[in-house]
Amino acid sequence: MITIITGHFGSGKTEFAINLALAQKADYIIDLDIVNPFFRTKDAAEKLESHGIKLISPEFANTNIDMPTLPSKIHSALQSGGNVVIDVGGDDSGAVALGQFSNYIKDKPYEMIFVINKFRPLTSNAEDVISLLRSVEEASRLKVTHLVNTSNTKNETTSKHLTDGQLLVDQVSKITEIPVKCAAGRGDIIKKLEGKLSVPLFPLALHLILPWERGV
Repeated sequence: MITIITGHFGSGKTEFAINLALAQKADYIIDLDIVNPFFRTKDAAEKLESHGIKLISPEFANTNIDMPTLPSKIHSALQSGGNVVIDVGGDDSGAVALGQFSNYIKDKPYEMIFVINKFRPLTSNAEDVISLLRSVEEASRLKVTHLVNTSNTKNETTSKHLTDGQLLVDQVSKITEIPVKCAAGRGDIIKKLEGKLSVPLFPLALHLILPWERGV
């Protein structure tokens, strides 16, 4: 199975991708996020590798260079028949990198998950979310199959942020007829929401390190 995670910059996409790879015991996680240099799959490299998950990160991934070098390892992972998670840049420009691999993906079993954070400027209402979602589909030449609610405000996130975000995600789901896979948030928040949302809950452990925490 190939599982693609996409969504707007700052949505919680990379954190969700890392947690999903660990939960699914993925064989590979591929970092194709050329949009956001701050939240890096490499931050969790030690954790991933300790669970037997191979991290593939192109030479210029997580920089401001327009397009990363796309190594042959990505092709090999996609053709391996293994469980692969792909973290894709959060807009149509980032999805162009994924589009280069669409022929390797579209005829295989795949999920393309669009994560939604209601509290980001370009995904605060259904119209904007759907516009971004469709632009990602067009650029990647692949279809979104599921939605995930990752609504958060970083360290200030409460259970209300996730419940408010679910209203938006449900609205997008109704309009697009794309099903909701789950709501994902910090473990302590998810515990408070047990039995209170109509979708599955997915607790997140936080693995990413912010630039100022790296001393850069």
